Amino acid sequence: MAASSQKTPGMPANLPPYTRNLLRIRVPVTVTLARKKQPVQSIVEIVPGAILQFNKSCDEMLELEISSQPAALGECVKVGDKFGLRITSMILPEERFKKVNA
Repeated sequence: MAASSQKTPGMPANLPPYTRNLLRIRVPVTVTLARKKQPVQSIVEIVPGAILQFNKSCDEMLELEISSQPAALGECVKVGDKFGLRITSMILPEERFKKVNA
């Protein structure tokens, strides 16, 4: 089967081939549970079984980042025996990108 006739689920067929190729680029997707700054001394004292405590409530939204840029907020869900993220709101592009002053 020729590459141009292959169909990829969720990809519009009427896009030019170069655009379809761009949509296939894999980018890192990260869900952040919580963040915290610690002194280096605390970090080197971490051992298996240690518990790191965060100031974030279990009810707060988790942040979805795409290529290290905030993209959405969501809540943790269980999908079979794995974790997932239910998107509850998107972060608008104007909120994600900051103006560069030259």
